[in-house]
Amino acid sequence: MRKKTLAVIAASCLMAASFTACGLGSSDIEGNLTLAGSTSMEKYCEALSESFMAENPGVIVTVEYTGSGAGLESLNAGSVDIGNASRALKDEEKSGGAVENIVALDGIAVITDKDNSVDDVTSEDLAKIYKGEITNWSQLGGSNQPIVVIGREAGSGTRDAFEELVEVTDSCKYAQELDSTGAVLAKVASTPGAIGYVSLDVVDDSVIAVKINGVEASEEQILEGNYILQRPFVMATIGEISEQNDVVKAWFDYISSDAGQEITKKVGLIIPQ
Repeated sequence: MRKKTLAVIAASCLMAASFTACGLGSSDIEGNLTLAGSTSMEKYCEALSESFMAENPGVIVTVEYTGSGAGLESLNAGSVDIGNASRALKDEEKSGGAVENIVALDGIAVITDKDNSVDDVTSEDLAKIYKGEITNWSQLGGSNQPIVVIGREAGSGTRDAFEELVEVTDSCKYAQELDSTGAVLAKVASTPGAIGYVSLDVVDDSVIAVKINGVEASEEQILEGNYILQRPFVMATIGEISEQNDVVKAWFDYISSDAGQEITKKVGLIIPQ
């Protein structure tokens, strides 16, 4: 489990003055805000937390990156204010009072190592790869090379969303299960013949993001509904946002503000329509 506490340290009156001069202003809100959950939401939460605390220096935001399932368990146990999930909430999670607050949309990119010549797969073939029915890239017109199937650990929101969208829930034959988005990216990049899935916003030039059914993973294709591997980023609360304390309300107000929406776009996520 990883834990990051982000604090804005007002070292001098000059720093406080610089915040005002930059238009960040100040706030009378004081207290702590705790979140836990999806590792795929780390970059987004880090950017939001830093900016939110600059505008609200009396607030300390703490985020634990424990996976979607664990984060929602912490929420229902009352140990955090917000449970982060990179998937829709399950009925049993909602039954505990959790409310699904969708703050952004994310695509799930299917990635291979840079030397792979297969850059487009059908959703049917993708399912067969993950179920162990297609085991060599030559079966898809590629080189004679075994397919190394990489995925996330049980409880991962990315895994839950991917398996549901591809219709392979509980039937995948993983060569390796890793505990973070970054670990999957690095493993696929360094493993000949590997295939994996990651949040779209972390894809870089170390891997190839393959097309699914001829459609590339992009914001435009997601908003048009053409790319099938897309999911919500959820910040769940127990009860509606209107029922939360002032710090939590301020957090959600900030996400929907112009500044918050700009952060959403800067980290590669999509603002829900």
